[in-house]
Parts: sequence; structure tokens; C-alpha cells
Amino acid sequence: MAGDPVRTAQTRRRTPARAVPGSFRLDEDHEDLRAVVADFAAAEIAPHAAAWDREHVFPVDVVRRMGELGLFGLSAPEEYGGAGDLTGLCVAVEEIGRVDQSLGITLEAAVGLGITPIARYGTEEQKQRWLPDLVAGRALAAFALTEADGGSDAGALRTTATLVDGHWTLAGSKQFITNSGTALTSVISVAARTGRHPDGRPEVSTLLVPAGTPGLVVGPAYDKLGWHASDTHPLVLEGARVPQDHLLGTRGRGMAQFLSTLDDGRVAVAALALGCIRACRDLALDHAGTRTAFGGPIGAKQGVAFPIADLDVMARTAHLMVYAAAALRDDATAGRIAEDARFRAEYSRAAAAAKLHATEAAVTATRVAAQVFGGYGFVEEYPIARFYRDAKILEIGEGTSEIQRLVIARGLGLPVA
Repeated sequence: MAGDPVRTAQTRRRTPARAVPGSFRLDEDHEDLRAVVADFAAAEIAPHAAAWDREHVFPVDVVRRMGELGLFGLSAPEEYGGAGDLTGLCVAVEEIGRVDQSLGITLEAAVGLGITPIARYGTEEQKQRWLPDLVAGRALAAFALTEADGGSDAGALRTTATLVDGHWTLAGSKQFITNSGTALTSVISVAARTGRHPDGRPEVSTLLVPAGTPGLVVGPAYDKLGWHASDTHPLVLEGARVPQDHLLGTRGRGMAQFLSTLDDGRVAVAALALGCIRACRDLALDHAGTRTAFGGPIGAKQGVAFPIADLDVMARTAHLMVYAAAALRDDATAGRIAEDARFRAEYSRAAAAAKLHATEAAVTATRVAAQVFGGYGFVEEYPIARFYRDAKILEIGEGTSEIQRLVIARGLGLPVA
């Protein structure tokens, strides 16, 4: 019975009331979904999150159970078992991230960066091969873009792919690739140079590289500041060969593909940040009501109460921006608005603004909550310390705050470089 709302979310089309682009509402199905995911997170994730973080464990069995609940299919195309619903994915990422940011980013990256490129640009054969297991959570896909000299500057990619005798041969390296080294990883989308455009610009394409391909070397997991239960590795491509038909979409369109993919990912990362803000608010509120000093609860003091009020404002504003951006994408997916150049420009700005605001607010929220906790916020016995460590990467992954400001400024017509 607990999974019914998730199945409902994967078999229905929303018809939300819309007055202007960016308006939205969360319907009953989404609220039911939220309740189911919150219950799952409380029962299956929260009791173990601290241990996974402490021991740097990627919980494969729990990830599989997330798949059984239907969470990896929430924004996937309906014809492959999904719901085509970015709003639903954001709800799930928010609720998982409210108890464990590591599992929240595992879900976000597996869908937003793993499934989305294949679903959006893959051939029918590629979709039939990869999507059923990915949507069901039986497998995970990764998205390999970032390099040592090509993170925010995606045009500086050095990884190459050369087509010879019907096979692509890849050479290069990638950094900070989420979900690339798990027991469930089945395929990695790799951005690589495949030549040059007539105007001399690098031609960037995307290749699907199955896990276990000879020449694909998964390096040791990073020892990270946070997200300890999230799987993150460097990759080395030492002459890895894949068939010609493993090209994803049109040759030379890799740059456009991953920029479009990152828009959806940024909205979902903003939802992850929203989960962090909510956790900080709720933890600080509970502590302020039970911790006593100077003859009463510390929450009776303005110096504590007012910052907690600020946390509530952060949560409310982040919620509005996340779900307005998600509604915009869902309306285009459902054909309620045209997915044209005007939509793409508006959506990119909305996604960047949501990501910028929510992630910077999340970092602030962890600092405020830690201050409310005082010395208790500095010890690992309390979850605030874990959220504090986990939050910083939110301002960096899937485009730094500076890149979001660049996207917004250009969208406003400013000739900023």
C-alpha cells in the first residue's frame, strides 16, 4: 500500500493550474508521494545515515529499495516506465536529502545526469537497452563531463574519441564522477572531442561507455569533505573502444546536450538543497525548544529565535523557486507550452536562479543551525555537523554559483564573459 502514490505518480499526467509561466501548485499525487518518500527515508535511511557517513559506505541494498519504490523513474519518459515528471523527482530528492544528502545526490545524479541524456537523445535501440534497468533502479548511469582543466570551462575538454573501423577509441580522464564505480553502475555518458567544427571550434560529442569496458579505469574513491556515502571517482580512458552506434545523439552536439541536461540537474540539486535547509530549520527548532539556558528554553531568546525564523524564510523561498522551475519543465514535457528558444532561455534562467538561491541558502542554513546548537553542532554525534560538511558542494556541483550568475546575467541580456 505504501508504494501506491509512487505508482500513481508514474502513470498520470498532471494538469496544474497555470496563470503565467512559472506559476505552479503541488497536487494531491505529489503530496501523497512526499508522504511515502518521507516515511521510507525515516525508516530505511535516517537510522543508518550517520554510520554510512562515518564508514564511507555506499548502501547498495537501500539504493535498490529506492528503485523498487519507483523513485528512479519519476522523471523518465512514460513509455519506458517513468512518469515524465520533474516535480515528482524534486519532491523525492528533497525528502531523501532531508535525512541524508548523500542518498539525495545519488538519486539526483542517477536520474538527472544518468537517465536524462539517454532518454532525451538516445536512439530507440539505446533506450531499449539501457532505460528499463535504469528506470527500475536495478542499474545506475553516470555522466562524465568534468576534467582537471574542463569543469566550469566545458569547452576546454581534453578527452578525445576517434572513429576508426566502426569503433570509437577514447583517451583522456574525468574527475568527480558520481555513481561511476558502484556495483550497480551499467553505463557512463562520456563527453569527448571528436574533431573540429568548420569554424575551428572543438567538436564535442557524447559516447555511451558500458561499465567494464576494457580501457575504462575507475580510480579509487575520493576522500571527500562531505557526501561520504555517495559514490564519486576519477575515470581514466586508456584506449577504451565502443561501437560506432554508441554515439549519443548527433555528432558534434555534445555541448548542447549536456547544457540542456544540466538545466534539469540544477533544479533537482536545488531540491536537494531545499531538503538540507528544511533539516536545519527543523533540527534547530527542536533544539531551541529543549535546550535550556538562563532559566528557560534558548528559543525564548531573540538571538536564537530570529535566526530560526530566517531559516523558515529560506525554506519557503527555496521551495517556491524549485517548484516553479520544475513546473516550467513539466509543462514543456507535457506539451502545454512550446519547447522553443524562448522557453529554453526562460528555463535556463529559472533553473540557474533556483540552484543559486537554494544552494547558497543551504550553506547559510547549516552555519545558522550549527550556531543554534553551539558546541553540540561541532561534534559528529549530532547530524548538524554532517549537514554542515555536506552543504558546501551544493554551491559547486552541476555548475558553481559563479556559473549560475553568468547564466542569469546573460539571460538578462548583459554581454558578460
